[in-house]
Amino acid sequence: LLAQRLMALPLLVLRSWCLFLPEMVERLGVRPEYYHGSATTALFVGCFGAQAMLSGLFAAFSRFTRTTFLVYGVALLPFFWFNYWFVFVVPMFNQWMALDFIANVAVLALCAAGYRKSGKRDLAR
Repeated sequence: LLAQRLMALPLLVLRSWCLFLPEMVERLGVRPEYYHGSATTALFVGCFGAQAMLSGLFAAFSRFTRTTFLVYGVALLPFFWFNYWFVFVVPMFNQWMALDFIANVAVLALCAAGYRKSGKRDLAR
């Protein structure tokens, strides 16, 4: 349960920033040559934040099994590719994207910890 609640923190904190201050997130995180600053881009950043917050709420209040931790961790892997691609290959995002990368590493580590701990608990039943 602790791993789940800790997994939810970056999702809820960083993504609420996207939901409630999308213009700031775009202004800080997008390189000037890709920055639009329009109502449409604010809407897209806000929608991303809302969806990610929903994921955080599920992480905080669902009952995770060993399989849930595994699937959540595997589902997180494409986000590392996304971070790499849009920072280094097609550099749309700047160094602020490191916050997302660090949060993803923390959540992945918590998935691994929850997976290991759930295995021990499941074997005891």
